[in-house]
Amino acid sequence: MNEMLTADLSSAIGRSGLVSMVVSLLCVVLSWWALQNLKLDLIIRYPKSPQSRLLHLLLAIVLGHFVAGFLLDYLGWSSQIRHMF
Repeated sequence: MNEMLTADLSSAIGRSGLVSMVVSLLCVVLSWWALQNLKLDLIIRYPKSPQSRLLHLLLAIVLGHFVAGFLLDYLGWSSQIRHMF
């Protein structure tokens, strides 16, 4: 019985980690796609430089991280609603 509980818990933790990774990567990709429309030429001196591309990537990662955090929190909160009734 104890081994079954441990296996179920381990499986649930693994699924949760996999969902978190997929949602995070998907949000970073969507953020990258959305930032392509942003005109950074007005702010950045050399928009085609490696530093500019790195900044673009870092902005996508930060924005994607915040969006993924919101979505994962919302998913967790919505799963907790069933305990209310």
